[in-house]
Amino acid sequence: MLDREGFRPNVGIILLNQRNQVFWGKRIRTHSWQFPQGGIDRGESPEQAMFRELHEEVGLHPEHVRIVARTRDWLRYEVPDRFIRRDARGFYKGQKQIWYLLQLVTHDHHLNLRATDHPEFDAWRWNDYWVPLDVVVEFKRGVYEMALTELARYLPRNDRQNRYLRGGPRAPREASDVDHGHAEMQPPMHMELPPGASFDPNPQG
Repeated sequence: MLDREGFRPNVGIILLNQRNQVFWGKRIRTHSWQFPQGGIDRGESPEQAMFRELHEEVGLHPEHVRIVARTRDWLRYEVPDRFIRRDARGFYKGQKQIWYLLQLVTHDHHLNLRATDHPEFDAWRWNDYWVPLDVVVEFKRGVYEMALTELARYLPRNDRQNRYLRGGPRAPREASDVDHGHAEMQPPMHMELPPGASFDPNPQG
């Protein structure tokens, strides 16, 4: 389903944990990393497509997330000819996307890259919000930057700030108060982290 200009309607998903880190997925059998995304089927609204893609690509259901924000307008990128099937050249130009900022409201063990028999990712990490664009497919980088920039203003206050505000003027916990069983853990030697990623043994803590 293409619009008059040759762009296919699509949705992109930026999924946050409680620390405002984002789901960062490695595309199956490639070295590229990206956010979940997918096309809008005929008769679907962008929100309906977003929830379908959320389940197909990362195994989550609507009750596992809350919608924080979405981009105001479509963000477009053109696909180079070498990535377009020959029978679509001259008709298909690229994708136009509505981007959603979601926050996970459950434990991350609900994430499942094998929710369908056509997985998009073969690995994932929690990454800093400003993801490293050099590992994103080149022609998508501009849209990623636009989506992240537009949605950054809606990032929730982090959990520690919220606890501080609800509890009154108490000093933040000092480093010595942290559970050292978690604070001193390091990634296993065999774990290869992508650029900008960090090992977090307790992402919901």
